[in-house]
Amino acid sequence: MIKGFRNFLMQGELIVVAVGLVVALAFSTLIKAFTDSVIKPLVNAVEGGGPHSLGLGWTVQGQRIDLGAFISAIIYFVIFMAVIYFVLVIPYRAYMAKRGMIVFGAPAQTKSCPECLSEGLPFGAKKCMHCASELPVSS
Repeated sequence: MIKGFRNFLMQGELIVVAVGLVVALAFSTLIKAFTDSVIKPLVNAVEGGGPHSLGLGWTVQGQRIDLGAFISAIIYFVIFMAVIYFVLVIPYRAYMAKRGMIVFGAPAQTKSCPECLSEGLPFGAKKCMHCASELPVSS
């Protein structure tokens, strides 16, 4: 049982996912600090308040609705996803393409059978895998 668990932990794809998660969390912390320290004060400065003002938002029955924090969170999300895409996804896609595998790409083109109407048949298939009828040649 322990040998099986060790083999599970040492699978290549699991290690890649774990490393990607750690890197993503590190980027998340960095970008969160940037949005909290730079973006949010700039958004709150739009209101024109002093350095200790509550920022962009309003108070309803004693509860603060902080619009500046919400705008900062949206900017944080956009920056974080852009960093993940350009720092992780694009290099990983190029690395896997060199190994002959397509990842994060468009799905393979498929066709349907005119006899049984089954979907998702490979584009180059000559016979339907469900009813064994001849398929028209794809061009």
